[in-house]
Amino acid sequence: MTLDDLRVFAAVCQAGSLSAVARDLSCTQSAVSQHVKRLEREIGLSLLERHSRGVAPTQAGHLLRAAVTDGLSGIDHALRQIEELVRGDGGSVRITTGATTVRHFMSAAVVDFRQRFPRVSLEFQTENSSRGCFDALAVGGLDLAWITLGTPVRGIEQRPVVELPWVLAVRADDPLATRTRIEPDDLEGARLIGLPEGSTSRSHLDAWLTASGIRPVFDTGVADWDTAILLAELGLGHAVVPALPGRWGGGHPDLRLVPIPALPVLTAGWAVRRWDSLSPLARAFADAVAHHCTAPDGRGSAS
Repeated sequence: MTLDDLRVFAAVCQAGSLSAVARDLSCTQSAVSQHVKRLEREIGLSLLERHSRGVAPTQAGHLLRAAVTDGLSGIDHALRQIEELVRGDGGSVRITTGATTVRHFMSAAVVDFRQRFPRVSLEFQTENSSRGCFDALAVGGLDLAWITLGTPVRGIEQRPVVELPWVLAVRADDPLATRTRIEPDDLEGARLIGLPEGSTSRSHLDAWLTASGIRPVFDTGVADWDTAILLAELGLGHAVVPALPGRWGGGHPDLRLVPIPALPVLTAGWAVRRWDSLSPLARAFADAVAHHCTAPDGRGSAS
């Protein structure tokens, strides 16, 4: 077996699809299948089983995937350190996160980091959810994931950085726009713009609504918080979203963001495979983001 065989197998387990991995690697599905078959011949057991929506690891496949994830993590870390030795003060930091995270939480840190390490590249890989970030970390090749913290995940360390209170985004001419705070009963029967299905923020919000006995109507769905706020500004409904730094402060006369103090805050922060194995450059970037997110002037410094 080869490292390529193991990497492809881990990618197939993450994606649940041979064809999806083939597209990502710009090769044929047959070539992906050959990697898996080589491993199966070496081990003498089937590693994948087909089902209606793709493939899933067998019992042996789960055991191998866990070992591959741990092993590739150590190999990738060593290779990154060697790369930094070769390039001197150069290198790279690879981050996976949501589509709008850099704008709201990292822009000041990116400028700061670039000034300190001008030869180091920052590479961002977009995922649609914290779960996707966890899976991308597990496969290897990434240093950091910026996520909305939730339940513990095996093999992943989570570190909180900033708390995000909730607000109701509404048009300036909406009756709720004049309120100083939104109470749970105000959301009964409201037309809400649905946050991404399967996201930590959506699960957090749904659990609170259920516990509060509130039954809003979700008649519009979006893929990220920014889109939800934009649709609310356009009058397509109300959006219950975390209070994000940056863009949605001033400059939007038709938008109001009204606090919802009864809704428990979200926590955003870093996820890594192991903090003690982070490269010095990755740790420096993580620290820069945390510094700007928690600076005395608040979230505005992270915008």
